Amino acid sequence: MSAVLGDPIRHIWLVRRMAEHAGVELAEAQFRGTLSQEAWAAMVTRCRGCDAPEDCARLLERRDFPRPPDWCENRDALANLAEPERV
Repeated sequence: MSAVLGDPIRHIWLVRRMAEHAGVELAEAQFRGTLSQEAWAAMVTRCRGCDAPEDCARLLERRDFPRPPDWCENRDALANLAEPERV
């Protein structure tokens, strides 16, 4: 994780796109109560601290990967949101 945080707007979009790819509807998760504002903010902050945003953006452009990569800072959170019974 980087000591310098990346641009918040860019990382909001990276998290949203990765969530969409993982089959997670963030708005629905917030509505259901499985994603709090604090948890959402933590996801964006983790993404902002990632050392690989360029790799993430390239991966999201390809859209040919089965799930968030091992190095994704939000992989576990997205997996939990994709299967809400585990939360």
